[in-house]
Amino acid sequence: MNAFKSTALAIQHLLAMYAGAILVPLIIGGAIGFDSTQMTYLVAIDIMMCGIATLLQVYYGKFIGIGLPVVLGCTFTAVSPIIAIGTNPEQGITDIYGSIIASGVIIMIIAGFFGKLVKFFPPVVTGSVVSIIGISLLPVALNNMAGGLGAKDFASGSNIALAFITLVIILVVYRFSTGFVRAISILIGLVAGTILGAFMGKVDFSPVSDADALHMVQPFYFGMPTFDATAIITMTLVGMVSLVESTGVYFALSDICNKKLDSKDLARGYRSEGLASVIGGIFNAFPYTTFSQNVGLTRMSGVKDRKVIYITGGLLVALGFLPKIAALTTIIPTPVLGAAMLAMFGMVITQGMGMLVPVMNESAENAMIAAVAVSLGVGVSVVPGIFDALPESISLLTSNGIVCGSVTAIILNILFNMIGPKHKVDPMHGEV
Repeated sequence: MNAFKSTALAIQHLLAMYAGAILVPLIIGGAIGFDSTQMTYLVAIDIMMCGIATLLQVYYGKFIGIGLPVVLGCTFTAVSPIIAIGTNPEQGITDIYGSIIASGVIIMIIAGFFGKLVKFFPPVVTGSVVSIIGISLLPVALNNMAGGLGAKDFASGSNIALAFITLVIILVVYRFSTGFVRAISILIGLVAGTILGAFMGKVDFSPVSDADALHMVQPFYFGMPTFDATAIITMTLVGMVSLVESTGVYFALSDICNKKLDSKDLARGYRSEGLASVIGGIFNAFPYTTFSQNVGLTRMSGVKDRKVIYITGGLLVALGFLPKIAALTTIIPTPVLGAAMLAMFGMVITQGMGMLVPVMNESAENAMIAAVAVSLGVGVSVVPGIFDALPESISLLTSNGIVCGSVTAIILNILFNMIGPKHKVDPMHGEV
């Protein structure tokens, strides 16, 4: 394959994952209250780290690298927990990065025997966790559609109109296009919505003009990391759920590439994701996971050459040193961003539901596990002070909705599915 074709395919992979990559820092930075300079840095370092994480994973080494044409980006599973840690009065931004570094180290340590731990994360557990995360994120999307919490024009007609026009554009592109264009429907909606927002006077170009043409990244840009036990537990659970999701992507790619995977291959893949999280925490980025949209692109194009993904990773790293390009993403009007979030977070919820439906039809126990875990997880997110009276040692597991829901799902799965007799259910006739 010649260099031109390889580069063109690499750019296609970059565009397919770009919207997902930039949305994460935009959502998190906006929720924590970053200014335009901080937001520009956050987007730039995230783009660069997507490239580094991709290069670590596509590499096939002795200890790291799955060696498949896989592209990595920040996991949406981490968005809600990071926002919760960053906005918690007793925690803060340095706890975010401490927990990301610590969870990355833990993932690297357990990578070799995570295959044995996977039995504690069956679809009923991971589906419940993903559903909780998606539902917990919806208030962020809706507040942004209205203009952003605290905005002077919150819920104004112009904000709502711009948000829904953007959403309609995303839906129309998704409905009436196929292949690559459909894969970048969110990105097309963001661009179209921003152009419309500019005509409505809702776009401020000063962050682009103020940004440097080039910059050097620096470790601990937002301060030295601090290590909070609750935050570390939260991010470690997020990392484990992410590994379960990544395992599915690994096997999907191995099928496409006709390459059999063994436990050592999986361990190298898990270590790469853990290492990417450690480096991400040091440079104030995020945990990273495999992006399934790029798997679809690999299947659609039929090109399995890792050289293409190496070029994609290199391009992402190069973009990380160009603040003006990063600043371009920060001028997206908040209602436009909110519309894209609604679509993306809705997909997270449906992904969780897709995991749950088959297993809930298998047994009444699974339906009860999901019901209680999701209800508790979302309930704690909505009413965060409900378990404040509990001892501090227990509140580590109950103060965060995602941790509470995850631990509940794990314990109930052990109780109902791993201990004692199992009761099967016929979805048409009830328990048998």
